[in-house]
Amino acid sequence: MRPDEALPVLERTPSVLRAMLGGLPEAWLLANEGPDTFSPRDVVGHLIHGEETDWVPRVRIILEHGESVPFTPFDRFAFRTRSAGQSTAALLDRFAALRRASLDEVRGLRLDASALARTGTHPGLGRVTLGQLLAAWVVHDLGHLRQVSRTMARQYRDAVGPWREYLTILDRP
Repeated sequence: MRPDEALPVLERTPSVLRAMLGGLPEAWLLANEGPDTFSPRDVVGHLIHGEETDWVPRVRIILEHGESVPFTPFDRFAFRTRSAGQSTAALLDRFAALRRASLDEVRGLRLDASALARTGTHPGLGRVTLGQLLAAWVVHDLGHLRQVSRTMARQYRDAVGPWREYLTILDRP
């Protein structure tokens, strides 16, 4: 895991989401895959919450306290009250601004191999390294981009007729 390879992926997530979701009708933005799942709009709110309370705050904890201060548990549904009443466009703008600030801060740390090897304490996973945290951040973004695509595609599950057999996104988890 190298920050100079990982951060460009994180940098692109806001623009990818804006390209996918900006200006779409609500039906696309609010659809989900069932109880306790995220709509595309929810994903943006969830990512905002992560920027505010998870990724960079945990980087700071590792660098300042190591394993002596465990990470605060992350409530993956806490965004719902904060996002309520905000337009998707406003959420996309907020996410882009927060992500820019997060990446500016991480780049300013000039993380080297010894910093990436430093450890912290995750409330559920135990000891983790800073490098693992940054790698997980990248994979988390990519997983949510996949989730948005899958959730949107499944809105047309029946409409595609017999092509469903060839469109694996419609039926694979």
